[in-house]
Amino acid sequence: MTPIARLSVIALDCPDPDALARFYADITGWPVDPDDEGKDWVELVADGAVTIAFQRAPGYRAPVWPSDEHPQQLHVDFDVPDLDEGERRVLEIGARKAEVQPGTTFRVYLDPAGHPFCLVLAS
Repeated sequence: MTPIARLSVIALDCPDPDALARFYADITGWPVDPDDEGKDWVELVADGAVTIAFQRAPGYRAPVWPSDEHPQQLHVDFDVPDLDEGERRVLEIGARKAEVQPGTTFRVYLDPAGHPFCLVLAS
């Protein structure tokens, strides 16, 4: 099947693109694009075909997870070899562990802007 398009960027709305880019740079090891710093759109320089970008959104309101009232709408999963070590490291850089943890092979966290993301035990 011939694809229509190629996924290139996953963009997250946030109040502070530089701060959230640094948070995800710490998770992924991908550097922040120096040409984007201080702008309303900041991207990470990924080591693959898809990257993450952060877009300033005036009036941004964080999702509530889990909730139908103000749902997450999107989340990002990161594979880790050890959930406890992954948790320790994301908490050190500013993540918060979500109160609801529905599984045993993954854990849900909130980034500094309130977006849910998961650490998933790599198989």
